[in-house]
Amino acid sequence: MKFYDKGFINKYDKYTQVQIFSAGTIVLDMKIYENKICKSTFKCQDLKTFNKENLNESYNEAFLKNLFDKNQKEVIHKDKQNNILIKIRRD
Repeated sequence: MKFYDKGFINKYDKYTQVQIFSAGTIVLDMKIYENKICKSTFKCQDLKTFNKENLNESYNEAFLKNLFDKNQKEVIHKDKQNNILIKIRRD
């Protein structure tokens, strides 16, 4: 998955929602729960399966949720071994 556009990160009691837009069209709508990730383009997956298919199976199950839940202005995760770069910049 590669996205270089603007989006929103909304935190709710039971999940974190990540929405990314390109030219006003939503290209990613993902809800990250404690035990699963749901995207609008596929049914929910457990965290281990999501990591294996989209990141790397070596990642901690809570990795993505923890990354998006950080309250820092800029979050950067570089993993050269698995060719993964995640940048989150908050306005």
